[in-house]
Amino acid sequence: MTVTLADVAARARVSPATVSRVLNGNYPVAASTRERVLRAVDELDYVLNGPASALAAATSDLVGILVNDIADPFFGIMAGAAQHAIGEGASGRAGGEKLAVVCNTGGSPERELTYLTLLQRQRAAAVVLTGGAVEDADHIAAMAAKLARLADAGTRVVLCGRPPVPAAGDAIAAALTFDNRGGGRRLTEHLLTLGHRRIGYVAGPAERTTTRHRLEGHRAAMDAAGLEHPDRFTVHGPYDRRSGYDATLELLRRDPDLTAIVAANDTVALGACAALRDQGLRIPDDISVAGFDDLPFSVDAVPALTTVRLPLYEAGARAGRLATGTEAPPPGGIATIGGELMVRESTGRPRG
Repeated sequence: MTVTLADVAARARVSPATVSRVLNGNYPVAASTRERVLRAVDELDYVLNGPASALAAATSDLVGILVNDIADPFFGIMAGAAQHAIGEGASGRAGGEKLAVVCNTGGSPERELTYLTLLQRQRAAAVVLTGGAVEDADHIAAMAAKLARLADAGTRVVLCGRPPVPAAGDAIAAALTFDNRGGGRRLTEHLLTLGHRRIGYVAGPAERTTTRHRLEGHRAAMDAAGLEHPDRFTVHGPYDRRSGYDATLELLRRDPDLTAIVAANDTVALGACAALRDQGLRIPDDISVAGFDDLPFSVDAVPALTTVRLPLYEAGARAGRLATGTEAPPPGGIATIGGELMVRESTGRPRG
């Protein structure tokens, strides 16, 4: 037999309205009364009617976390940390916990908008968008409008690892951005300090903010050193191992005298290393390789990858707290998170 709200009220010896207030958390209730209601919920195994509750309240207990690819450790670490933080402090009872749902967009701008629409229909309490954004005018305008509608409906919008959306304004509660330019610059400066001058760059998708910012940092370091960085020394592709492999072969075809390769991320760097080994080149004796992100496997690669460490777990956890309102937004709503250069065995001085 289905347990009703009235059954819970009778067990707890309170009115149905009081049970509703406890479960929705929208009205102060005495601690002893709240405990009695939650005990009755547990004893009767009462399940709150989510859709009905969402209709009665401004928002539901749902939090959406959007990622490009949950199988990519970059997104998996942030999403896992955000989900953990969203659940922190919950009693496990029906009155306080949030349901964090990870939405895998596959890097599709259209899918990103679709998930936001679905979360809007579910009256999500919060939405966390992770990773770089697509730099397309139409998509940016559509995102700004969608986020504004979510905010108007009471949904808290948090960005994690992506810059603020132009024209979104007050729709975004907080934005945690990574200093991709600074990290990219420091990585290339490290190679220049070692003596490298002919450096190939395996970039990510051209339309992504993360790609542009990291590449801008690399080129800024080259400019500061008075070195040219011709377009032929840059190859764009997806953020995956295959891209790193194919792009590295193409860079070697264009200039066999390259002494170093900078990869868009650590996964791409693994592909670059594989391609170099297949060409009979030793790392770093013949050519150096550097990555970005410091994903868990980076230190265990052979040789261990020089890379830029981003605090992915910390950023994800902070985004989760911001989404649930347990942490105050940073001043101005935006916080820039720097990266740390991790120098390991995959980079060394060029031969000769």
